[in-house]
Amino acid sequence: MKIGIIGAMPEEIAPILEKVETYTTKKIADNTYYEANYKGVDLVIAYSKIGKVFSTLTASTMIYHFGVETILFSGVAGGINPKLKIGDLIVADKLCQHDLDITAFGHPHGFVPGGAQFVETNAALRKLAFEVAEEMKVSLQEGTIATGDQFVHDPERKSFIESTFNADALEMEGASVAVVCHALSIPVFILRAISDTADTDASFNFDAFMESSAKISADFIMKMVDRLER
Repeated sequence: MKIGIIGAMPEEIAPILEKVETYTTKKIADNTYYEANYKGVDLVIAYSKIGKVFSTLTASTMIYHFGVETILFSGVAGGINPKLKIGDLIVADKLCQHDLDITAFGHPHGFVPGGAQFVETNAALRKLAFEVAEEMKVSLQEGTIATGDQFVHDPERKSFIESTFNADALEMEGASVAVVCHALSIPVFILRAISDTADTDASFNFDAFMESSAKISADFIMKMVDRLER
């Protein structure tokens, strides 16, 4: 099995590269891909850069150029469900694009004709994730993740996204990766560690919590890889 692992930022894949230790690099489409063999499993690892366009390009390149058969996404997200605290893990059962808006034509937010308002992730991978969480003795929640090309920090916008999509967390890449994988019949798993929440105050150090949350997500993803190779 060949597995693709994507993060949006260098901080999100750095802990993964540390674990695989030895890898080769390949430059394609203005991005770097890291190829490694980890415990007998072929991995292709990359940070996509932030946003839906770059993550779409990265997922497509992994599938078409490198031939990955499964994609795992590791990274951080902002929590909007009050039950989510910094460092908590959430796996997406479905995702939406909260900034996709053709409501002027009578369609719901996040929907375009020929598409769907929500895209689901792979049920078998989600089931495996809960087995891994039990093995690691960590808490894992499942919910809806909303994706958009915005770093959302406005409380009113967060409230709109939560009420419109019943979303639990916000980020900038997951739904676009899931759309690509769904269209190409590639199993996809989206994991996020919460790096900030709706009640974050002005003294909050995003960079510090982003780095620690990214490591939590990466550690979990590598445990998933351990299980997938069995």
